[in-house]
Amino acid sequence: MPFDSPPPTAPPSPVSLAQALRFWLKLGFISFGGPAGQIAIMHTELVERRRWISEKRFLHALNYCMVLPGPEAQQLATYIGWLLHRTPGGLLAGALFVLPSLFILVGLSWVYIAFGQVPVVAGIFYGLKPAVTALVLHAAHRIGGRVLRNGWLWGIAIAAFAAMVLLELPFPLIVLAAALLGHVGGRRAPSVFALGGAGGAVQAGFGPALIDDHTPTPAHARFSRLRLARVLAAGLGLWLAVMAALVAWQGWHGTLAQMGWFFTKAAWLTFGGAYAVLPYVYQGAVEQHQWLSGPQMMDGLALGETTPGPLIMVVAFVGFVGGWLQQVLGPEARFLSGALAATVVTFFTFLPSFIFILAGGPLVESTHGQARFTAPLTAITAAVVGVIVQLALFFAWHVVWPQGRMDEPDLMAAAIAVAAGLALFRWHVGVLPLLAGCGLAGLAASAWRSLPG
Repeated sequence: MPFDSPPPTAPPSPVSLAQALRFWLKLGFISFGGPAGQIAIMHTELVERRRWISEKRFLHALNYCMVLPGPEAQQLATYIGWLLHRTPGGLLAGALFVLPSLFILVGLSWVYIAFGQVPVVAGIFYGLKPAVTALVLHAAHRIGGRVLRNGWLWGIAIAAFAAMVLLELPFPLIVLAAALLGHVGGRRAPSVFALGGAGGAVQAGFGPALIDDHTPTPAHARFSRLRLARVLAAGLGLWLAVMAALVAWQGWHGTLAQMGWFFTKAAWLTFGGAYAVLPYVYQGAVEQHQWLSGPQMMDGLALGETTPGPLIMVVAFVGFVGGWLQQVLGPEARFLSGALAATVVTFFTFLPSFIFILAGGPLVESTHGQARFTAPLTAITAAVVGVIVQLALFFAWHVVWPQGRMDEPDLMAAAIAVAAGLALFRWHVGVLPLLAGCGLAGLAASAWRSLPG
């Protein structure tokens, strides 16, 4: 719609499920830029251009998705799909947001694990590791700038950092402690823990929407205890059925069952975005289960940054590498082993998000952001800032001292990391150009090192 033309006076025609599916599939392939970019794309397409939902209803749904653990952009797509076309619309919208990324990551993971020792591929990943370090630090700065608005929240962030570095406390315990602080603080000092960022000023001028500000709640979106019980029973039953099948096949201690259980727990800890849960994934996948190494985890994060969809899809890389190395289907079927493990991990990571939306959506339609719900999220997100800084320093250590000895620093990798940091913080370079530039720098550095003499 041209800027100088008046807004439409009538809502758009009803949208069929087939029309919606074409959009959700397209969104799955173009949703680059992390949650902020993905939400911006949905706002432009659904609120401004197509007018499927009004801005007020869009932000109301987004506020709920921000309170939940899990990828808020994928949950927002699920919510709007559910609001438009009942449960099938929500399931398909959320699935199509994830599936393109899963297929792309399985392919990239196979290239990485099968050809990672080829000099060209190794050189590219040599440059990507410093870029990942800068990206993680930039994520801490971005989240901190939005959340750390007073001394109390700064204190929570610093305490979380110290708990990770000095006390080596597990991430779930830090999340629980922060949530309790937020719960108490929200009652005694609600202004300190007020949630910001999502519920900004509502703009007008896009014209009537299919689901407008005062559109009555559809019958399927009205709260019912019976419907809530059915959704929870279906979600729990699906989880139990898949987990029981994995246990019956390979036993509780089998790789796939352990992946399913671990990533179920991880799905409940993704407050504040994918970077928030990465320390927990690192602790479990690298240190506890040893499904992959620390450097491989950094490479997977770089791959996750280059693909559409939520960044938490890096767990698909973790699953693929773990399934490949553990040979869950035997040594003759390593690719299928990795693809199966990636699919299992994705299923258990995203299943809770669908349950949250389908079970909680009717409540959201009659509930607005109240401090007693949002204060724990604010405290958790503040703690997440400290945790992410700890993760950035951990990655930086492995980049600069890959051998673990401080007398042998990799100055070239350190220089790439500093350049990447400047590109992000000072020149605001996008993620994909940054990764491309660092990959080329790593390739050039590896070629220079291989020269004789």
